[in-house]
Amino acid sequence: MLGKNGNVLGPPRGPTARTPVTASARPTRAELAAAAGLSIPDVVAPGLRVLFCGINPSLYSAATGHHFARPGNRFWPALHAAGFTPRLLRPDEQLELLTLGLGITNVVARATARADELTEAELLAGGQALAGLAARLQPRWLAVLGVTAYRTAFGQRHATVGPQEEKVGGARVWVLPNPSGLNAHWSAAGLAAEFAGLRAAALA
Repeated sequence: MLGKNGNVLGPPRGPTARTPVTASARPTRAELAAAAGLSIPDVVAPGLRVLFCGINPSLYSAATGHHFARPGNRFWPALHAAGFTPRLLRPDEQLELLTLGLGITNVVARATARADELTEAELLAGGQALAGLAARLQPRWLAVLGVTAYRTAFGQRHATVGPQEEKVGGARVWVLPNPSGLNAHWSAAGLAAEFAGLRAAALA
């Protein structure tokens, strides 16, 4: 599927919300409940500098159709603080990432309330699908946002945050902390520093 300006807007890997809420509206409880199990399209194009990969969409993201949309998620602030974007983008401005050589996908397409609701089999299958996507699009870097999910999806039980020796689909891999507000192990400053390390490598 082609997105704006001829960029590739990836098809969703599962059922999608029929009527996403508007950018200014918050999903209702009913809309959030109905979003369980849905998916949202990838924001991708060939030859990206960095393809960011979340674990899976939150219910909030599935209800709105925007990646990392849940209030309190620190992905967009960390992206800006690290210098990837010239200003703080809103989740509904996600397609602007493509003009910067950046994209977003997920290891698992199925939306859940919490990432720990995913099964090991789903993560393993998602890792295989992600490797195929990377092989087709050939991003320079694949940034997986969540070290625990990365360990499971790719069988790297001792992986830590930072650059990895192993490649996925031919792309170099950098594991970033999960930017969810539920991840109390990482401060906003710590997240920004890790994102900045990836940016420096991507520009090298």
